[in-house]
Amino acid sequence: MINSLISTAAWVVGSVIWIELVRDFYHLASHYWPSLYRLHVWHHRVFRPDLSVVSEKIYRQAQWRNDVPECLVMLVLSLLLLAVAYRVSPEHYWGAFAGCFYTLSFLLGAIARGSGIKGADQLTDLTHLPGTFLTVPANWLVNRPYHWRHHFDNQNAYYSGTLTIVDKLMGTALSLKGKSIAVTGASGTLGKALLQHLRTRGAKVIALSSKHQEISIPGAKGEIEPVNTITWQVGQESELAAQLEKVDILIINHGINVHGERTAAAIGNSYEINTFSSWRLLELFFTTVRTNKDIACKEVWVNTSEAEVIPALSPLYELSKRALGDLVTLRRLDAPCVVRKLILGPFKSNLNPIGVMSADWVAKQIINLAIRDVRNIIVTINPLTFLAFPIREFMLTTYFKLFSRRTFNSIPVLQKSEQLSQESSKTI
Repeated sequence: MINSLISTAAWVVGSVIWIELVRDFYHLASHYWPSLYRLHVWHHRVFRPDLSVVSEKIYRQAQWRNDVPECLVMLVLSLLLLAVAYRVSPEHYWGAFAGCFYTLSFLLGAIARGSGIKGADQLTDLTHLPGTFLTVPANWLVNRPYHWRHHFDNQNAYYSGTLTIVDKLMGTALSLKGKSIAVTGASGTLGKALLQHLRTRGAKVIALSSKHQEISIPGAKGEIEPVNTITWQVGQESELAAQLEKVDILIINHGINVHGERTAAAIGNSYEINTFSSWRLLELFFTTVRTNKDIACKEVWVNTSEAEVIPALSPLYELSKRALGDLVTLRRLDAPCVVRKLILGPFKSNLNPIGVMSADWVAKQIINLAIRDVRNIIVTINPLTFLAFPIREFMLTTYFKLFSRRTFNSIPVLQKSEQLSQESSKTI
């Protein structure tokens, strides 16, 4: 009995996932096959950036030219899966009817919208409803901010309709092309590697460095090319406010490793640079998120390090990075944009000359995982991290949800924090 229920449930779930895959690949084909694109382009003609409809007539025509044909293809292939299920598992094949009924819900919705039935769009076209975005782009299920990016960020990405599986597999869940991306710690080994590979992906990179020198990285043909470099200092994060307004993705990557030191100065510097400076930049960037476009496209990536969960043979580095990781976990519960953690193992750099991995390889993996919309990016050779970090993050997130409430930070709070940090640095 139990085995029968499991088999039937597997056909139910499998048929729905199958239909979603069919829909997403049909959508993908519509962008590359001219015959289909002539129909699909009507869908892109319908909406303004606020997702209001340009014309009711065009909206209705788009249903008949794009949505209905798409649903008919889905229906045919759902029936094909049903036939396969009947052949393979005649006792449990009826579970595959779920895919057929699932497809019919989309087909009937498209017909209703195309026929101009009042309220049909409100009930059946949820990812195109106008209005203020109340959440950031979702990770596994397509919501309005996620799908908005397909229309107005990059039409050659974000193809998924309901489940984001296809985008994750193809690396189209985040488009970096044309994005303005600022990297702190840009003069370091990883910072330069990130700048190089982000530029290769079509991003417009900005180097944020505490050193008074222009950052240069290898170009596509091997020649050295300068990067737009902005000099800043820890404790003066608010001076970057104007620049961050124009930044789409901020990568907080700067840090210090005092190794075995445990003096008062070492403690102060470790927490000030690794924890509080990064936190202030995080909060400052949050204040730049105001519009639907900002909510959909702006992101923060924070290098909290594997030291969150694994000893780094540097107590103050571990403590300060762990504190940063906890703050990021707390704040992204109600962050106005996507926040990613970079959980990185030992790579060779000025901070860690005995690192095992190369910074260039680490940077590549970070970007490969980011474009697949991985929110906790783990790059390490230590298998324990892949087990320990998700467990710790889940438990910590649950704890914060249960015993904290939504709060709103403001710029005056940041300025006061910076003032206190400057005063404390004078006493160290």
